Amino acid sequence: MNRRFVLAGLLAAPIVAVADQASKWWVLEVLDLPGVRQIAVLPMLNFTMVWNRGVTFGLFNSFGDWGHILLAGVSLAVVLALGIWLWRAQNRLVAIALGSIAGGAIGNVIDRLRFGAVVDFIHAHVDTPWGDISWYVFNVGDAAIVCGVVALLYDSQWPGKSAES
Repeated sequence: MNRRFVLAGLLAAPIVAVADQASKWWVLEVLDLPGVRQIAVLPMLNFTMVWNRGVTFGLFNSFGDWGHILLAGVSLAVVLALGIWLWRAQNRLVAIALGSIAGGAIGNVIDRLRFGAVVDFIHAHVDTPWGDISWYVFNVGDAAIVCGVVALLYDSQWPGKSAES
């Protein structure tokens, strides 16, 4: 175990979780996005209110009244596994990636326990001559999870590039 790496991951997790929860507070309380439903921010970016009762892309959203508790429990188990992996991290990139994934997952668990669903609001889209290309609606925690996974994939393919001595 390298304490510097573990510390980097342990710092990344709460930073991501706080940023995620702060952004959700802002869209819920300041912008009142549930009342407005959609705000055009840029030509390719909207804030669109979605209550995601499932997981990524709305999968597993039909577990019934206890589904959000089940999904929160699974997420917490994943966070625990990420913590064990973090303890063994061999470089700072992996540690920060693991912390970012854990922080994003924790932010979504907080939503599930508070609201019974995850607050999603970032909606990127592109108008083309062939129609609108639209990505799924997501949140800051989801973005941190995706970036963390990409960093882990990068490290797995080019481990020497991100290793520290």
